[in-house]
Amino acid sequence: MIALAMTGVSCKKYLDVVPDNVGTIDYAFRNRNEAENYLFGCYNAMQSLGTMQYNPGFVISGETIFPNDLQDNSSVDPQGFNLVRGTQNASNPTLNYWDGNNGGQPMFKAIRKCNTMLENIDKPIDLTPGEKERWIAETKFLKAFYNYYLFRMYGPIPIIDVNLPITASTEEVKVKRAPADSVVNYIVRLLDEAIPGLPPVIQNQAQELGRVTQTIARSLKAEVLMTAASPLFNGNPDFSNLKNKDGQALFTTAYDATKWDRAAAACLDAIKDAESNGYRLHAKTDLVATIPANLTDSLREVLNLQTTITDKWETNPELIWALNYQFGYGNQEYYMPRLTAGAAGNLVAEGTIAAPISQQELFYTDKGVPINEDNTWDYTGRYGSRVGDADNRFYIHNGYQTVKAHFNREPRFYADMAFDGGVWYGNGTLGNGENALYVQAKGPSSYAGPKDRIRLNETGYWPKKLVNYLTIYIDANMTWSSFHLPMIRLSGMYLLYAEALNEQGKSYTEVVPYIDKVRIRAGLPGVVEAWTNYSKNPGKFTTQDGLRQIIHQERRIELAFEGQAGWDLRRWKELQAVMTRPLQGWDVFQDSFVNYYRPHTIITPVFNNRNYIWPIQTNNLTINDNLVQNPNW
Repeated sequence: MIALAMTGVSCKKYLDVVPDNVGTIDYAFRNRNEAENYLFGCYNAMQSLGTMQYNPGFVISGETIFPNDLQDNSSVDPQGFNLVRGTQNASNPTLNYWDGNNGGQPMFKAIRKCNTMLENIDKPIDLTPGEKERWIAETKFLKAFYNYYLFRMYGPIPIIDVNLPITASTEEVKVKRAPADSVVNYIVRLLDEAIPGLPPVIQNQAQELGRVTQTIARSLKAEVLMTAASPLFNGNPDFSNLKNKDGQALFTTAYDATKWDRAAAACLDAIKDAESNGYRLHAKTDLVATIPANLTDSLREVLNLQTTITDKWETNPELIWALNYQFGYGNQEYYMPRLTAGAAGNLVAEGTIAAPISQQELFYTDKGVPINEDNTWDYTGRYGSRVGDADNRFYIHNGYQTVKAHFNREPRFYADMAFDGGVWYGNGTLGNGENALYVQAKGPSSYAGPKDRIRLNETGYWPKKLVNYLTIYIDANMTWSSFHLPMIRLSGMYLLYAEALNEQGKSYTEVVPYIDKVRIRAGLPGVVEAWTNYSKNPGKFTTQDGLRQIIHQERRIELAFEGQAGWDLRRWKELQAVMTRPLQGWDVFQDSFVNYYRPHTIITPVFNNRNYIWPIQTNNLTINDNLVQNPNW
């Protein structure tokens, strides 16, 4: 009897089914103000996702490297970054979003809080009908988002549509996992129910920016359906044996082409809704109020791409959804090189979160094709020496010796990555760009080079995209100019729609215009022009597989360092291919060109099929014997 009682208590703890502060629920909904506070509490788990070190789409993407042998890494929790080293386990999973441990948010607890909100929404007597409708819609959206976050990590999950009562029996608490298609349909249903009650746009931005809109909900619906249609969850034979204890299959392993039709329709709906509400791609004309009028055109192009991320949410026409979390102090300094003598002596800018050489090589040439396809670019000799010249002085410091690979690259490369010799416009030095600062990274004697085993960039590449050009670090003090991390941008929606159209088998003539919207904004020729004139494979865009490769690379470039690439590579079932290649960097302790520019392996990733979805913590399987573990964990 004692063992059974303990089991019952543990089962309830597993899903956190007993509401927090049971005696105060009535108090929490006694009036409009208290209920609104509870609603904002439902947002908490989402707003806590702003720390990139806990985002699986960031740390397991091949985009970043964090050292595991620093003398002091207390400022950055390394456990998420260490997953590429094969540290994941089922007994105590890293980034555990099921239970809320080891860097993960407790998503089931967040779902339970949303259920509590819906169960008590009728109690506040001073709540207007319009407010009630909106709050219900917001809560359903949040439930959908939390379920989606769990789904893309764990696959099939239990659906907890209502909270179980305190009197629930042990067997009632032992919920089982729902089939993947049922989970997707449930998430989509919640979003469809939410959309009519949400505002089209936020009118009072000073008070309500960050709350959900119809455009956000439609965009999330498109993303959910794209994930469900993608190879990881659509006809994946690796999941053929995943079944509940009663024999219920949790995946339909037959490929379903109609899932792409459903996803394409949702993408188009989201795009039309966004455009009708004034969303558009961030343009150079949006910079007028924030940069000097005499800034050179090449830096203006780069800065437009940078501010597509760091511009204020309320003035950024491309930003559909971002986190209220301010990405400033405690964040930007880990992505920033030291640029001045004063900075090199104080070491506030740690710059410890680095990018591998493979991430640099992902970006196109200035002709808009991959570096190994460009028939005008010296791919074989890319690690040879070249000195910055007047023609390239706004990208690479004039007279500075670096590698050929840093020349004749697309504007997004110079906007997103900092490297030895690369120009850094900003950091308090504005003007026309002629006197812009630049990165000096060769060896310990350089400003940005390693000074100790604490503040060390292991590769010689920094994710510049995650630092606002208005952030200043010159001497002992750093002044952060914060921004909101994007969750969904219009450029990403265009590329999602292009992907869905291509997977439907549409002609490239229907697909390419949506890719070109993004490319032209990035200062590149369109797909047809670029591949026809500059690629060693000029007909690549005319085949479905070739265009698929183009779209995938375009998304990885456009959304680099935004916490999206890891999720995309996962749903495409391409993450293993990325993780089977060593992650390399330059020899950053060397002062001379010939010794610095020698690629060496920093991490040999450990990744196989089982890593595509997360393990459920083993203890949960003991507590709830209706749960089954994910394959090979």
